[in-house]
Amino acid sequence: MRFVASIIVLAAPLFVAAAPWKRQDSATNLLVLKFADVLEQLESKFYAEALAKFNKSDFTTAGFTNAQLAIEQFLSIQGDEATHSVALREGIKSLGSTPVDTCTFDFSKVLTDVTTMANVARLVENVGVTAYLGAAHLLSDPVLLTAAGSILTVEARHQTILNVLNAGTAIPQAFDFAFTPNEVLALAGPFISGCDLGIRANPSLAITNTGTVGVGTLLTFSSPAINGSTDGLFCQMLVGGLPFTISLPLAQCIVPDGINGPVALWVTSDSQPLINNPRDRAIDKLVAGPTIAFLDTKPQILGQLARTLGGTPPTVTNTVTPDQASSIISYASPLPTP
Repeated sequence: MRFVASIIVLAAPLFVAAAPWKRQDSATNLLVLKFADVLEQLESKFYAEALAKFNKSDFTTAGFTNAQLAIEQFLSIQGDEATHSVALREGIKSLGSTPVDTCTFDFSKVLTDVTTMANVARLVENVGVTAYLGAAHLLSDPVLLTAAGSILTVEARHQTILNVLNAGTAIPQAFDFAFTPNEVLALAGPFISGCDLGIRANPSLAITNTGTVGVGTLLTFSSPAINGSTDGLFCQMLVGGLPFTISLPLAQCIVPDGINGPVALWVTSDSQPLINNPRDRAIDKLVAGPTIAFLDTKPQILGQLARTLGGTPPTVTNTVTPDQASSIISYASPLPTP
């Protein structure tokens, strides 16, 4: 505990040091910090409740090859989220305001078993990455931006670990996508009550498919905002690195080939693709979303060693052919001196 307290003391000044900068813009900066703190509270409480509820045998039943391996990672992530919250709260206080303490969090519907918990943990960490990335342009204070970036990089590490613990690709894409605060709340909002964050959540969206979702799957959805006929509605799929979403009629929302990892999904009332830029993304035709689907089309040995989903751990053999090795060596060779 003393070591953890020392780390918190070291982390908090990252945000406190930002206080003298651009005080005229502090209203937006404060909103971002308070919003981030509530998300960190949510994450920390989620892991704390999960770890209190499930024991080693529950993790073994869920297919983890070593229960303690998984528990160690969840414990580490929970500690990070709690530390993030403390640092953010110190930053809020340094700007002359008070952190939001009235939120309550309900995870009863998703802490039913370890498999569901691990899936939701993966969603939570991906949402964390999209939230920090999407809020970057809202911070006018360069010190705050750097401090928030130092959290974003850790959230991305959590994201990788949760990909592995769900037997997916550790790093499935070269780029992440970003959400606005309104979009973040479309995913996180159902867990939060009792507080007003000053941000209106987009209508929530849920994928109703059962079983494995993969290439060729026709995605189906539910949302309070979708009533009656879905004629004239479109699904929008965003993969990290694409400039725009893939736009398809909602009745033909079939997962195309070549996608691996997280995919953001919206429902809109026209076919115009959405831009992969949270600052400029059009919302006038938005019906619901986003939600996130995980398409594990390229499972890796690393994930399968940590967890088996209906099978046995693979035998590790030489996975690099001689031709591949030659290519790697050639690529890694130093460039000739001019």
